[in-house]
Order: sequence, then C-alpha cells, then structure tokens
Amino acid sequence: MTERKFFGTDGVRGKVGQFPITPDFILKLGWAAGRVLSQQGTKKVLIGKDTRISGYMLESALEAGLSAAGLQAAFTGPMPTPAIAYLTQTFRAEAGIVISASHNPYYDNGIKFFSSEGTKLPDHIELAIEAELEKPLTCVDSAHLGKAKRIVDAAGRYIEFCKGTFPSKMSLKYLKIVIDCAHGATYHIAPLVFSELGADIIAMGVKPNGININDAVGATDVRSLQKRVIDEEARLGIAFDGDGDRIIMVDHVGNKVDGDQIAYIIARESLRRGELKGGVVGTLMTNMGMEVALKKLSIPFTRAKVGDRYVMEKLVQHNWKIGAENSGHIILLDKVTTGDAIVAALQVLASMVGTGLSLQELCNGMNMFPQVLENVKFSGENNPLKSDAVISAIAAVEAKLSNTGRVLLRKSGTEPLIRVMVEGEDADEVKMYALEIANAVKANC
Repeated sequence: MTERKFFGTDGVRGKVGQFPITPDFILKLGWAAGRVLSQQGTKKVLIGKDTRISGYMLESALEAGLSAAGLQAAFTGPMPTPAIAYLTQTFRAEAGIVISASHNPYYDNGIKFFSSEGTKLPDHIELAIEAELEKPLTCVDSAHLGKAKRIVDAAGRYIEFCKGTFPSKMSLKYLKIVIDCAHGATYHIAPLVFSELGADIIAMGVKPNGININDAVGATDVRSLQKRVIDEEARLGIAFDGDGDRIIMVDHVGNKVDGDQIAYIIARESLRRGELKGGVVGTLMTNMGMEVALKKLSIPFTRAKVGDRYVMEKLVQHNWKIGAENSGHIILLDKVTTGDAIVAALQVLASMVGTGLSLQELCNGMNMFPQVLENVKFSGENNPLKSDAVISAIAAVEAKLSNTGRVLLRKSGTEPLIRVMVEGEDADEVKMYALEIANAVKANC
C-alpha cells in the first residue's frame, strides 16, 4: 500500500502553528478534500470540533478551502467525534470532519474525516486527497462557491440517539454518577444524556476555556475523578477524553476500570442476553487477563494492531460487533460506526441495572495481569527499534518472562513517542523490565 505523507492512523495531527497544523495547510487540506469529495453526491460536509482555542482558526481555514472547491460546510460547534460520525449519516452529508487532537494537550490539534457512512475514510480516498495536495490551489467559479451554515439542533439530535441505545424499560434512577468531561466536547452532552435517563449526576470538567482540555482531567488522568467518586460516595465515575471517543470508568471504591474491562463487561452482558454476535477484537496492548477471561466464557478473541482503524478492520473481517483498546476506545458495531464513549458507558450501566451488580463486581470475572507502559520521546532521526542493544534487551526480558508475559514496543501513531509495554504476573518485575528496555531505547534514540 502507498505510504501516506500526511494522514496518520487518526487523520492529520500535530502541534498548532507547526506544519502541518497551520492555517495555510489546513485551507489547502480543505480544498484538496473538497476536490475529491465534490465528485460525489450532495457536496455537503459537516464540521465539528472539540473545545481547543485553535478550533476557531482551523474551522475558518477549512471553510475557505471547502468553499473554494465548491462544497458547502455545515458547522455543529463543539461536538464529540462519534456525534459527527452519526450526524454525517443522518444529514446525508458527503463527509464529516472533526477538528480535534482527542486526548492530546490543548496546543495540539488535528483533522479527522468520516465517510458518508460514518466510518473512517477508505484508504483510496485519503490517498486521493494527498494527491490533490500536491497540486496548485485553484478556485471554482464564483457562482459555484460553497456556502456555510450552522446546525442549531446537533446536540439534541445526538443526545436522543445516545439515549436510544439504552434499554427502554430500564432507568438510571437511584444511581449517583460522577462524570468527568475533560473540559472537552462532551461537556454539554454527557451530563444531559445520563440525567435524562434518571441518574443523579455530579459533573466535573465541564468548564472549557480553550486551553484546559485534558489538563489533569478526563480519561487520561482519572485521579481527580477517583477522589470525587469516593468523596461523593457515588456508585461510579465516568471519564471521557477531549473528543468523547474514549472512556475510562471508576468503581465506587476508586478503582480504575479501563477499556479492556469495559469491553469484557459488555461482551459478557451480550452473552447473558443471548445477543452476542461473534467475538471480541482487542489490540496488541490488550491485557492478557481479558484474553483468559473471554476464553473461560468461550467467547472468541483476536488482536489487531494498535489503533481503532485496525480494530475496525478486524471487526469487519470477522463480522463481529465488539472491539476495544485498553485506552478506552470501545467500538460497538451493532449500535455505532466508530468508538463512542457515551454509548459504551450506557451499555455498562445497563449491565449494572440488569444484574443488580456494582461496577466492581462486574469486573471480578477478569483478573488483570500487571502491565507497565513507559513512553520514550523519539526524534525520528534514528530507529531505536532496530538497535542491537534494544533487540538484546527485549530478548533478555522475554527469556525471563517465558510464557507468563509479553513485551511490546511500538511507535505511537499520534505522538513522537516509542511506547514500551511489559506485561507479566509479578508487578515489581514487570516495572523493572519495562524500565530496563526503556533505558535501552533512550540510549539509542
């Protein structure tokens, strides 16, 4: 397959003000995407964003580029990534665009594209857009320039959709829930979804100011949520990331519940109801405890490369419905077309209501193996993964773990990092082994 120059595993992403996240490039990207997409149907594109201050600048640049290519832009304002996937379908738009860097800090941003079916753009479309980027920017005749408008009821439409994925005969009454919206795109959505289903909601991370997104809040840092759940004596906590496609939960005693555990709970509940279709797709990072627990239930399991794009590919390949990353991306293809944190949370809550069990009790069937992840900053000039010293360090650790653990090194698809993961039965040993390999990587970057 032809290597992409600009598109990563999750669109185009980087630090604002540095190529490619600059106004001139994003204008050209909008134009190039418009050129490709204008060859199809409605010539209408939905554009949503998270709460980063740079979103204002980037949506204006996108609008100009799309208009120059003859496409209409319909803006939703701050909206979760999965909401744009859903609304792209319901508005019969040619594509959906999300301006977001997901779980990254505010000074990063990115552009994600969805097809008219609410899925990530096919490879050939991304490659066609990259080919257009190599051409000089032109402008259609004035009479054919694209117009722009605001969609005023986008939030309400998505809220109703989310509520519709929760069993109609159930209620969240008597459930006290702390919700952390990461000062991100779910801040005006998630509290309404859960409160309208009857829950007693305590909301945090709902005061975005443009630069506080993901800052010591949300799915990437649940420490404040853990404390708040205990202080409020809540039944559980739910943390979303900046664009609402990742979820991490916290039980009533403050234990973190990650994407692997959430997928396990949803799969087991589907099995209990007789609704499970096929098995579960995880990733190379999925905890071995999930694999063991699913095997005990006779639920098939397979691993994909890290990235929700690859999880989706495996789901389609096997015709399965449940896929997950331990970072909190949960894909439920019987309900949504992409990872949707709010919808995933509702399925876990349905299991709690349906069984009468606490979140902690629902996790009891899965024993997590100790897993340590070390991130090493990587300049990109040398490839430490091919270094003899790093290869030797990996081999030494694998020999010590034998068949009771795993080692995985990979380049991040969204940040300039080498991720070092070690998993095994003894937490202290796993930590020591991860540091050994990480130090070898640092020495050879």
